[in-house]
Amino acid sequence: MNDTGTREVLTSAAVLDTALSLFAERGYHGTALSQIAERLGVRTPSLYNHMRSKHELLLTIVDTTVTGVLADFRAATENRTDPVDKLYQATLIYARRHASHRREAIVVNRDTSSLGEPHRSRMQSLRREHEHALRSIIAEGVRSGHFTLDSPALGSFAIREMCVSIARWFREDGPLSHDQVAREYTEFALNIVGVGRT
Repeated sequence: MNDTGTREVLTSAAVLDTALSLFAERGYHGTALSQIAERLGVRTPSLYNHMRSKHELLLTIVDTTVTGVLADFRAATENRTDPVDKLYQATLIYARRHASHRREAIVVNRDTSSLGEPHRSRMQSLRREHEHALRSIIAEGVRSGHFTLDSPALGSFAIREMCVSIARWFREDGPLSHDQVAREYTEFALNIVGVGRT
């Protein structure tokens, strides 16, 4: 009900957003469709006008998020040749996403394994594509002498895990903005590969 006492029209976007919030709070397996309906103030059968299943809701969230991460990465790094600049931009956009899309990040990193096949394998493949692309930038920087670390794979893993952690602690009402956190974490990433940036 809204402030005028009339019932608001249920939308597919509202169902998805509520599912996203509950999945982030309670986990995919810890959330029942009845809880989604209760939070929306409707009966559970009403949800089926806007989705086919709880699994479909999870797939939509994961697919949208994972493809968004890849699109961000490509937009941030295309037409850039300097590996330091490429790593800076790739980390900046990845860290910012984990601050500004916390719910999505939590769900993807915890609940992708709950997807059925072939969806789970496809999503995991897309996530690996991002990891390999970031690793490739680091390897390129090592070959060119810009970066000084022994293992590009380990460096890539450290940077990604560091950024993923933002979703677990960042708060909108905290002392730092999305952009401030992203810039700080980008400096950390450059330190990991053995360079600094002023």
